[in-house]
Amino acid sequence: MIIQAKIISQPQSGEYSERIYNIESPWNSQNWTWIKFTNEDLSEWCGIFRGDGNGVGISFKHNLIMVLTWDYLFLLDRVSGNIVEYERMPQYHSLTVSPLGDFILGYDYWISKYTTDLKNSVNIKSRSGVEFIKVLEWMSGWGEFTCDEFPLGEKHFLMEYDCETDKIAIISE
Repeated sequence: MIIQAKIISQPQSGEYSERIYNIESPWNSQNWTWIKFTNEDLSEWCGIFRGDGNGVGISFKHNLIMVLTWDYLFLLDRVSGNIVEYERMPQYHSLTVSPLGDFILGYDYWISKYTTDLKNSVNIKSRSGVEFIKVLEWMSGWGEFTCDEFPLGEKHFLMEYDCETDKIAIISE
């Protein structure tokens, strides 16, 4: 069972056993992301995913791993490392896992919460007129994130998201 996942630079050939996660498509970029996985027995291996990497997260609650690249959003089984589902050309910029074990993805104008699959997400709107939401860090049940004023980007906001109530509040402008 996988207990840790981290985006790394391309490893030396033979440094890790490797598993390629590629979805055949003429729209794929030529870029790849390497993720080092650590199993419960502390053995390590590398997953190679199509597209530039934007994030990886593990939900111990749901036994799932989510990998976000510019080309795909992958959902993996934490036990086998197999692809459960994928979404082509996701529009998200950032990925994190809430203290409740839900995947939180930042998009231009809102954040999305995924639990057990990619078909059922909850879009949580922030105040109108913001874009490029990027999740920063979690403190207890609150996630802090930044965003820019739309359309000029002259103001930058620090906001917080309560993962228990799905409410968003402004911390500072």
